[in-house]
Amino acid sequence: MKKFILLIGMGLLLSPVLKAQDDLLGDLMKEDSATVKQNITIATFKATRLINLHSTEMTGVGNLQFLIIHHFGPMWEKNQEGANFARLFGLNGGFANTYMSFDYSPKHWMNLGLAFTGNATLEGTVKFRLMRQQTGLHNYPVSIVFLTTANVNFNKLVPAPNDFFWNKLSYLHQLLISRKITDKFSLQLSPSMVHNNITAYGLANSNNIFSIGLGGRMKLTDKKAITFEYSRQLNMYENIVDKNGEIVSYAPDMISLGYDWDTGGHIFQFFITNTSNASNVLQLSQNVKKKTFGEYSLGFNLNRSYSVKHTVKTTN
Repeated sequence: MKKFILLIGMGLLLSPVLKAQDDLLGDLMKEDSATVKQNITIATFKATRLINLHSTEMTGVGNLQFLIIHHFGPMWEKNQEGANFARLFGLNGGFANTYMSFDYSPKHWMNLGLAFTGNATLEGTVKFRLMRQQTGLHNYPVSIVFLTTANVNFNKLVPAPNDFFWNKLSYLHQLLISRKITDKFSLQLSPSMVHNNITAYGLANSNNIFSIGLGGRMKLTDKKAITFEYSRQLNMYENIVDKNGEIVSYAPDMISLGYDWDTGGHIFQFFITNTSNASNVLQLSQNVKKKTFGEYSLGFNLNRSYSVKHTVKTTN
């Protein structure tokens, strides 16, 4: 009987303490639910390239990405006639431009790249993430990435004007602005400037070539998507003086349509485009051919990422 009375007494004494703990726990849960969360938008695009142009996506922190971009020859050449079938619409035409790059992200806001673009030409690229689309703690309607690329041709057959090696360098600066509008549809705007240390020919030609690009992605499934890309050169495409002193004008549009396929280990991007150049520097400043559909080229991108540094996943 004494033990029973003792237990009742202890229960009465501990009841206020237990109630206070329950109230405190309830207050903490309410405070946690009232805290504004940071909802960062992810997977605006599937890969670091939309098709030809860079996207706002970046290689994961501590990951090394190996990228191959392959452009084949024209699908249908007039002088080849029926032989175009044997050429497999450019796949077996004996012409191809290949771009190979290695990209690494030491930080979530920075990506470094080194590329081999063919004909003894190398490119170095740096991407900086300035803003990331998100809601909650911060409300940013778009993602913004700044990209800069240096292109240099080491080919001895290509002379350095005035015997000054730095005149063989060109630069590309881009501001990539994207928005994931819905879970399935994303858009990107890409204003660009290509700077050549020396103009190719002619007194009226400019060192700076400007363009504006628009691209998008429509997700079909979690693994597949349709992509498109259009870029318009804004200057240096009319009345250009070539090396023979002739006046040259050309259509300044770059048009591409692609299909993304994520296999889990690789990302394949198949496309048709009106440029045979593999480097953005040339695509946005010297896309002087491909006026008819038959001159369009097939191509593909192959992306593969490797983890080279163990990192603890955190919210950026």
